[in-house]
Amino acid sequence: MQLTDFQFPFDPTLVATSPVRPRDHAKLLVVTRGHPTFHDYHIFDLPQLLQPGDLVVVNDTRVVPARVLGTKLPSGGKVEMLVLRSCGVRQWEVMLKGRVRVGQRIRLEGEVEAVVEERSQERTVVSIKSALSGSALLHHIGQMPLPPYIKRQSTEKDREDYQTMFAQAEGAIAAPTAGLHFTPELLKALTEKDIHIATITLHVGPGTFRPVTVSEIEAHRMDPEWFHIPEATAHAIARVKQQGGRVVAVGTTVTRSLESAVDKSGQVRNQEGQTCLFITPGYRFRVVDVLMTNFHLPGTTLLMLLAAFAGLEQSRAAYEHAVNARYRFYSYGDAMLIQ
Repeated sequence: MQLTDFQFPFDPTLVATSPVRPRDHAKLLVVTRGHPTFHDYHIFDLPQLLQPGDLVVVNDTRVVPARVLGTKLPSGGKVEMLVLRSCGVRQWEVMLKGRVRVGQRIRLEGEVEAVVEERSQERTVVSIKSALSGSALLHHIGQMPLPPYIKRQSTEKDREDYQTMFAQAEGAIAAPTAGLHFTPELLKALTEKDIHIATITLHVGPGTFRPVTVSEIEAHRMDPEWFHIPEATAHAIARVKQQGGRVVAVGTTVTRSLESAVDKSGQVRNQEGQTCLFITPGYRFRVVDVLMTNFHLPGTTLLMLLAAFAGLEQSRAAYEHAVNARYRFYSYGDAMLIQ
């Protein structure tokens, strides 16, 4: 398929720069596969839209305050880095904007200094001179890594807003945004309807957002991302499938994790590792029955997964409906439920 198949007209004024409050008051577009009509609800309607016995699977990854600002020494030029992971004692692999060479010293907040140790097309590594450990230092000087389409500086409020209520396992550089809509009240209502919750972990990395630059999408390669399927979740999925219930994936990260962990017999297994799964139209879903997801940027792997689940033409029609109905888009925006 061609990359141009996944482009669509868009109104940039629909990009949400902050979440709806309460979170479960965001709008929810309900799409029934194979049917041309769409229905407008809110997230708090989810207990009435799902069925007793369904299993809702969420991602419990926690976003790291991984955006770090600094200045070059001695020139004073501004530097912005996104910390991807620790790769040694007080060493970070980072994404670094601008022209920076090996040996460049960078002054960070609080008199902390970084030195560029490695710089190539594949990766950039900096060493850190600080008494604090890597994680503690990021929580001290880092900012929440809001997506670039949110045209404002991150604030202290984003440290709460850009985490889901399920966030536990620290390691993501972006939030699993479909999970941002859940509240304790919504969780209680789901439980009372005999709809259960299970968790997986996928640490969202740059691969989820790396732009597709090839004209034929089959040539694109996903960067690996770490995921974990707990044994309790694998058992819960097996049980709900046996009882005729549905697996509801909250977000593309959950979808990719579950579809990466299914074996030849169709069973989801307790496992952890790296996934590079790239889901495009034509993919046969083996685990996920219902998908809840936010609205995604044109031409992205996230939109391609959506088109694989709902169908390309129905996805286009759903996005057109959402634009006309003034749905809020992207990370802090509204959501859709495809069943």
